[in-house]
Amino acid sequence: MQINPFPNRKACLLATALPLTLGAMIGAPTLALAQQYADDPANAHSTRQTSQGAPDLAHGTGHHDHDNEIIVTAARKRASDVVGGVSVLDGAKLAEQVRTSLGDTLAGLPGVSSTSFGPTASRPVLRGLGGDRIALLTDGIGSLDLSSASADHAVAINPLTAQRIEILRGPSSLLYGSSAIGGVINVIDRRIPRNLPETPFHAEAIATYGSAANERSGNLSLDVPLGAGFVLHGDGNWSKSDDLEVGGHLLSRHLRDMAAASDNAEIRELADLKGKLPNTAAKTSEVAGGLAWVRDGWNAGFSVSRHDSRYGVPIRFSLDPAVEAEAPTIDMVQTRYDGRIEVPLNGFLEAIHMRGGYARYHHDEIEDTGEIGTSFYTRGGEFRAEAVQSENQGWSGTSGLQYVNTSVRIRGEEKYLPDARKKQTGLFTLQSLDTGALRLEGGLRYEHSRMTAKADALLGTGAQTRTFDTWSGSLGALWTVTPGWKVGVNLSRSARAPALDELFAGGPHGGTQAFEIGDPDLRPERSTGAELTLRHRGGIADFTLSAFYSRFTGFIYLAPTGEIEDDLPVYAYGQARARHYGFEAEIETAPIKAIGVDWRISAQADAVRATISGYGPAPQIPPLRMVGTLRGSSGQFDGHIGIEHAIKQDRTAAHETATPAYTLVNAGLEWHPLDDRPAVTLALTADNIFNVVARRHASLLKDYAPLSGRDIRITLRLAL
Repeated sequence: MQINPFPNRKACLLATALPLTLGAMIGAPTLALAQQYADDPANAHSTRQTSQGAPDLAHGTGHHDHDNEIIVTAARKRASDVVGGVSVLDGAKLAEQVRTSLGDTLAGLPGVSSTSFGPTASRPVLRGLGGDRIALLTDGIGSLDLSSASADHAVAINPLTAQRIEILRGPSSLLYGSSAIGGVINVIDRRIPRNLPETPFHAEAIATYGSAANERSGNLSLDVPLGAGFVLHGDGNWSKSDDLEVGGHLLSRHLRDMAAASDNAEIRELADLKGKLPNTAAKTSEVAGGLAWVRDGWNAGFSVSRHDSRYGVPIRFSLDPAVEAEAPTIDMVQTRYDGRIEVPLNGFLEAIHMRGGYARYHHDEIEDTGEIGTSFYTRGGEFRAEAVQSENQGWSGTSGLQYVNTSVRIRGEEKYLPDARKKQTGLFTLQSLDTGALRLEGGLRYEHSRMTAKADALLGTGAQTRTFDTWSGSLGALWTVTPGWKVGVNLSRSARAPALDELFAGGPHGGTQAFEIGDPDLRPERSTGAELTLRHRGGIADFTLSAFYSRFTGFIYLAPTGEIEDDLPVYAYGQARARHYGFEAEIETAPIKAIGVDWRISAQADAVRATISGYGPAPQIPPLRMVGTLRGSSGQFDGHIGIEHAIKQDRTAAHETATPAYTLVNAGLEWHPLDDRPAVTLALTADNIFNVVARRHASLLKDYAPLSGRDIRITLRLAL
């Protein structure tokens, strides 16, 4: 199913006006309905907390216990009290959307897209920003991998292990680093238990089959109380998939036309490629164990995990007979050690929290001959300590320090970066004052960064060192205008030290198919931004509207120079001023009873626009997207049907092609067969029912690798 895209201006006006119009309609009158959702509609599918502190996986649409609102772990506040944007994905909604990559798991949330570099290596994109501009965390500590360095590097965080996933913007993001200009994604698991199970053991399991890639996956998690406050945790997961089935032609219309006009018969055959996306099969396994001591507010524990993944990178088919298309396979291993200590106190401080992680990461890029072409290594760790203040007459806060020390080594024919190390020390504070109708929140962060690179004869570079001292600050307010209505404003000034690649790159980079040249004289990237939010809860519908604007000085970007080196186009890092703005809107109605079914309608829209001074539109910026969903619940059954439409993106950067509009239709049905064991759930979903060809503009491979075609998924969830 394909429909014509709206003209950009009209579509933006329509998507913005919809929640405002409905909001005006529901302003004064309200219905005598039970409170159905957390204040932020992103949390509309949040679930009740079990005695183990875990979301109850049993509850889907219409099976919610809403006595408790979602507590946003990173901010230690209810979602309704967080100043700035927040989205939470957990429980049944997380189980419905979970995929083998973090990017594809989150791509359905407002303001989130994905790099879509195959089913395994898809990284999230927040409001058009990715790479080093967003922080990917596991329980507050960085992923400690190389996913931000290249789009073909998978994130070493498996969504199958997630208990919940939080996305933060605003003052709270300053707790986690200057790299969080675009936002923070925090994946929370139970590998270091926080609570004592009330039963002899607590177990959760999930098993999934997906037809588009013949995907088979499963995850099992166990928590066992050992007595004297000790809890033992273990989990393991496994997934395997074949080459991905897509909805039509592999190559975009532009490339098909070029291939069909070629004098070479083999090149002309590329124009007819359909069906399977070659070299996208994958196999991933992970095992972890943890031990914690929990008593009287104390929590101390550690965990060890090993992540193994072998996956293919979609082929960039070459239309030049003299250039052979590569079909690399990545073999990735990460061993990770994590620890946590939480100490309760009395007086001015409520608690001291300490958290640390150390990882050894390695991946080989294997050529189609079976030989290892390039190997990537990184090792290092992160430590953070926080002092949590006791609430005193509405005033509360958190202050602390963060230290990061990681090194990177590359060996092989596509070495583009010398041996390098990053050391970063940050001091931060987040303070809030709640006066009842008005909540004020401010954050401040100082960061000292030291980036070093060793001399490298192969790249022809000498030893280099850069140090940066940056300050970031944010101030926000959330005002309850009348019961059910809140208005928020957030002002921020952020600074980000350049990444190692941006400073020291100087060679062929297979992941971007470019010869990258860094600039060791880069300045810190700074942005000044504002965000306005309007939230409504109650009555016939809940909705949130957010509008944001940022102005960058020293925005770091990668641009072509027009030269060719090692048969690759040369791209060089540069800096310029930039503007970045957009909106996100969500609305969901209260249940409407009809023919014995509780019906709810939800809709969302998001758009972003970014321009680099002297260069033009920024690359890989997602277009306007609109999603509408109808959900129904009756007895033991929950169901939904939804439509997602993205308009054509023809506002393109240099050397970037336009991306056609697409419309996806998705549906699902959940069955909770046992009333006394609601955690037992069997779900059947169908994504991209009409098997359309869809391409994400945020993907470097969009012209070669469409999204999945029709995908029928069966999922079984258990909790004991």
